[in-house]
Amino acid sequence: MGVKVITPATQQIPTADLRAHCRIDPVEPTTDAVVDAQLAGFLAAAVGYAEHYTQRSIGSQTLELALDAFPAGAIELERGPVTAITSIKYIDTSGVEQTLSNTLYTLDDYGLVPSVRLVAGASWPSTQVVANAVKVRRVPRQLLRASLVSHMHSASAQHRDGRWPCHDQPTPSCHVAH
Repeated sequence: MGVKVITPATQQIPTADLRAHCRIDPVEPTTDAVVDAQLAGFLAAAVGYAEHYTQRSIGSQTLELALDAFPAGAIELERGPVTAITSIKYIDTSGVEQTLSNTLYTLDDYGLVPSVRLVAGASWPSTQVVANAVKVRRVPRQLLRASLVSHMHSASAQHRDGRWPCHDQPTPSCHVAH
C-alpha cells in the first residue's frame, strides 16, 4: 500500500508573503532570485514536513492510493480530508484494467480517517494477484490560504519563542532570527 502524488500542489504561500513574513527587503535582482529560490525550497520542505506530521495534504493536488487487493471492508484514505474520489481502477482476474462504477461506493468523510465504503448490497470485485491491483484517485480538501498563512505565522512565533524546538533540542541556534 502506498500513496503517490499524481498532480502536485502549487506553492501555497506567494514568495512576496514569505519575504514580508521573514522581513526580507528587496536588494537587487540577482540576489533576490537566489533568496526567492531558497524561500521556495524552505516552504516546500516545511509543507512536506507538515504533511508527514499531520498526515494531511496541504494544497490542491491529486493523490492515488495503491492496494494489492480490495480490503474486506472500507478503504481508508490517508492524508485526508477528501473532497472527491476521482476514480477507483483495478486489474480484474483476466488482467484487464477496469473502472469501478461510482454507483457502487460512497465517500465517508465524517470520520477522523476518510474512507470509501460500498453501498448496500455491493461487493468489491475480484482482482488479479499483482502488486498495486487497486488504485484509488482522490482530491484532498485543501486548507484555505488565509488559514495556512495564519498557521505559518503561529508556528513561526512558537519556534521563535522556544515553544517549538528544532529536533527536540531547544537551543539558541534553533530560533528564527528577526
